[in-house]
Amino acid sequence: MAAKEARQRGRPRSFDRETALEQAVRSFWEQGYEATSISDLTRTMGISAPSLYAAFGDKRALFDEVVAEYGRSYGGFLSRAVAEEPTARRGVERALREAAAEYTHPGRPHGCLIISAALNTSPASAEVAASLREMRLSNIREIERSIRADIASGELPAETDASALAHYVGAVIQGMSQQSRDGADRATLETIAALAMEAWPTTEKEPAL
Repeated sequence: MAAKEARQRGRPRSFDRETALEQAVRSFWEQGYEATSISDLTRTMGISAPSLYAAFGDKRALFDEVVAEYGRSYGGFLSRAVAEEPTARRGVERALREAAAEYTHPGRPHGCLIISAALNTSPASAEVAASLREMRLSNIREIERSIRADIASGELPAETDASALAHYVGAVIQGMSQQSRDGADRATLETIAALAMEAWPTTEKEPAL
């Protein structure tokens, strides 16, 4: 009996884990955390419930892995833009432009999983909602640090409210995500991005767009 159980535990998986994980990303992205059931996941991923638990753990553990995969594959454009561009304004302008493209990309769910996956959750899912909220706030803090660096270097006026400006950018990005889920196309989001940048503080060194 023990030998039989050992052979069963040692059997190779009959599915591709990376493909199954990608399907889970899309399921949570489309439906959100709480609305996505284990039966939804097994159907979308093409695996049985025992296989899901064996490969990924419970729903929460799978979602944590989904969030990490989403960040690697789809959601890292904001951090890259802020890190790679020479000024905060250029980083934010690039991030908003890329958000317009990413949030409306054909063939995949619209909007941002980190923004929308836990908008409506029960107290039982409070930890998930808190985790995603912290990720959004982390992005805002990253933008704020870049803005403060530009204030210190003279790229932005000394009186610029770095916190308010960073939260403004966060509000625009979150709004673009929701607009895309409501059907706004890329051109519409690009127009929103351009209008948002008109509010950016300027100096003689950093002309307005």
